[in-house]
Order: sequence, then C-alpha cells, then structure tokens
Amino acid sequence: MKKLMIVYWSGTGNTAAMAESIGEGASSVWEGEVQVIPVDKVSKDDVLTANALAFGCPAMGNEVLEESEMEPFIESLNGEKIIASHIALFGSYDWGDGQWMNDWVERMTEMGFTVLDEGLVVHNAPDETALEKCRQLGKKLAVL
Repeated sequence: MKKLMIVYWSGTGNTAAMAESIGEGASSVWEGEVQVIPVDKVSKDDVLTANALAFGCPAMGNEVLEESEMEPFIESLNGEKIIASHIALFGSYDWGDGQWMNDWVERMTEMGFTVLDEGLVVHNAPDETALEKCRQLGKKLAVL
C-alpha cells in the first residue's frame, strides 16, 4: 500500500494544526495510507519507504529548526536513499521573516529533494485561510 507521511514537531499546537490540515487535504485524493505523526513517534525506516513526505517545524530561537528532535531527525536522513523525491515543508513562526524556511528548503534541496512551493509558512496560529492553504498543499503532494 502506498504511504504518505506528514512528520512534524509542534510546541504550541500551531504546526500540529497545519499538519492535520495537510493530512486532510492529502486524504481527500491519496489512494493509500496517510499518516500524520509527531517526529518523536516516527521511525526512520517508515520515512525512508514513504511514497510522499511532508515535514513541519516552527521557527525556533534564531530562526532554526527545533534542535532536540526535528533537527537530529532531518540530519539523520542526509545521504539516505529515500523513495519520495518530492517533499513539502511547512511551519509557523512568531517573529522574524521566515528565514528558517528558506534555509530549510535550501538544505533539503542540497540533500536531493524537490520541495513543493518553497515551503509553506504561517505567522503565529493558522487561521482558516492558512488551514485551507495547508489542505491544498496536501492535495498537491498527494497527486505527484
């Protein structure tokens, strides 16, 4: 069975809400299993064998990925053979200009991925418009 995985880290619930909405969008068109799962609950093997992937993390500190769980997980994928070639990246931020997403897109591109739409960012808590953008991103990922 084909598998689409949405792996995220969320401190306040904003990125989790985005992940759930991406999952809703993907589920509406994906012909297979859709998993929305926190990074501390996912296995690397599941990610390596997923047919489609999305990763979500808010900006932390000086516009970086969360350092205790998401950053090490993303780093562990470097150099691995992963089935999914296109990925979606998403996350929320409070201050700054979203530079963490630009850096993350560049990093994942250097790792060999094609990132959809240059990442999806939301300022603070996602409103209904932002959640709809998340659902649309899920649909786009699911039809590749």
